[in-house]
Amino acid sequence: MDWEERENPKRLVKTFAFRNFREALDFAHRVGELAERENHHPRLTVEWGKVTVEWWTHTAGGVTEKDREMARLTEALLG
Repeated sequence: MDWEERENPKRLVKTFAFRNFREALDFAHRVGELAERENHHPRLTVEWGKVTVEWWTHTAGGVTEKDREMARLTEALLG
């Protein structure tokens, strides 16, 4: 898994590239549906041609196994 780990708070971060805003928005929507289904919600930043997804668990103060699983599930949305 090629997610970057950042600090303050400790979190998993990855930016996904798309051909245009519509594709980026569609992907963000799929991530949102995943988050609702799993009741675990990321920070999403949508820009023209890219979406940055950040996973961490607020109550744990950082990255948990659930965050790693959500990152894997996020990757699977591309396939």
